[in-house]
Amino acid sequence: MRKFLTLAVISLFFMFNVTTSFAEEASQAVKELAQSTLAGYGSDPVIVNAVKKQNSMGKTLDEIKATDKKWQDTAGIDSFMKSTMDSECGRHLSSLLESTNYLAEIFVMDNQGANVAMTGKTSDYWQGDEAKFQKSFADGNGAVFVDEVKFDDSSQAYLVQISVPVMDAGKAIGAITFGVDVEAVK
Repeated sequence: MRKFLTLAVISLFFMFNVTTSFAEEASQAVKELAQSTLAGYGSDPVIVNAVKKQNSMGKTLDEIKATDKKWQDTAGIDSFMKSTMDSECGRHLSSLLESTNYLAEIFVMDNQGANVAMTGKTSDYWQGDEAKFQKSFADGNGAVFVDEVKFDDSSQAYLVQISVPVMDAGKAIGAITFGVDVEAVK
């Protein structure tokens, strides 16, 4: 029993060190991209208007969480998900994505972290409990958040999520997350 417990502890230690060693800090070029070009999209009129429109709907957190559960339980893309991609803002995001070689995904969130528009299906609808939203929305103050670089199995590339606030009249009203292929940023 003691030998088994020792092996289990060693295995957990090894697994922890292996998984944490794959995450790394983004390069200076990626950080500069975040602070300049990507942060600028936070005042893009198409994005600001879409976020303002969704914020004005006054969804409760319970409604958002119910949608989040349905979202996660749905295989593929249903009509509601498709509508976030086909909206004016979703099409605008797709054109931004296609205009660069370094963007892998873009999605916009409202003032509670619920998806407003996206270029592809996200794993969940509500981002409000995640650092990407919390650190970029920053309780309405807004801040640029550059996460750690990680290998993305679906795209087979090293990506970093960069989140910037959507700003209106000097106040954060939502956030945008960009999936950036770090090897394409020079």
